[in-house]
Amino acid sequence: MIEVQNLTKQYGAKKAVDDLSFTVNDGEILGFLGPNGAGKSTTMNMLTGYISSTSGKALINGIDILDDPIEAKKNIGYLPEIPPLYLDMTVKDYLNFIYDLKKCKLPRKAHLEDVCSLVMIKDVYNRIIRNLSKGYKQRVGLAQALIGNPPILILDEPTVGLDPKQIIEIRTLIKKLGKKHTVILSSHILSEIQAVCDRVIIINHGQIAADDTTENLTKNISTDHRIIARIDGSREEILKTIKNIPGVISVVADMEREPGIYDYEIETREGSDIRRELFKRIVARNWVILGLKTTEMTLEDIFLKITMGDNVVIKTKKKDAEATTAEADETAETNKKEDEE
Repeated sequence: MIEVQNLTKQYGAKKAVDDLSFTVNDGEILGFLGPNGAGKSTTMNMLTGYISSTSGKALINGIDILDDPIEAKKNIGYLPEIPPLYLDMTVKDYLNFIYDLKKCKLPRKAHLEDVCSLVMIKDVYNRIIRNLSKGYKQRVGLAQALIGNPPILILDEPTVGLDPKQIIEIRTLIKKLGKKHTVILSSHILSEIQAVCDRVIIINHGQIAADDTTENLTKNISTDHRIIARIDGSREEILKTIKNIPGVISVVADMEREPGIYDYEIETREGSDIRRELFKRIVARNWVILGLKTTEMTLEDIFLKITMGDNVVIKTKKKDAEATTAEADETAETNKKEDEE
């Protein structure tokens, strides 16, 4: 487990990291995000003991990284953004060197074979690192982080330079490692974070701007509650039917997507899930739903909202939505009565 308590790093008058506190639990994969200059790399360097903090603590499985760095670092496998490779060595010599450097106690040959198999570098085991592609160099860097089977892995941009197939393979590996390791993953590929991580921390201006699952961040940040339904049936009748569903604020028929078939953009009140009721009413009238999707924010949308200062706008929109709730309730009730008549 990693526990960060009021961690601060100051360079002269500038605070690169400002009073950070968070916990990463055993077996959790944490996505650590932030724009350039936000303090993300500084934080990761303090967690791994590469630089010292100005104040605060970073506890690695209960061991303070500054008080007992050797014991704390035994628990960490670290892949920095630029892998720490000796280019004139072969992969075999380099991994054996790292094995000795870490004073690893696991059976040497079997352990190195397992690591090489995990990161898929067995076919280049005897080649000189300088002659490898960028993708293979990245995987050799990941292999050194795994030597000694540390309980905590800190990975900074682990898929840089990999082709799409290799990226999928490394993502799968990280998910697999997350079952037995605590993982902090930093990446600028936000879809990667969303696909792999259990939780996300977004850091901005040296402070934590968000800390939650992507699902909860979407609910908390987005005030846009919309469903897009593609329905085959009478356009005017469909509009009337959907308007009368409790929880619906408005419905608009988008352009004709197929002959006689429209996409209906449905805005609902916060907390309302109309999908089941929508399905019942459509089926009862012998219409057909050809598509149904929500307009949830992606992690990229969330990241931009938080780091580009849109929070004020978001809060304002939320107040506007709350202000119209009473009016929406009244409209829904009126429509319901009309439908019954």
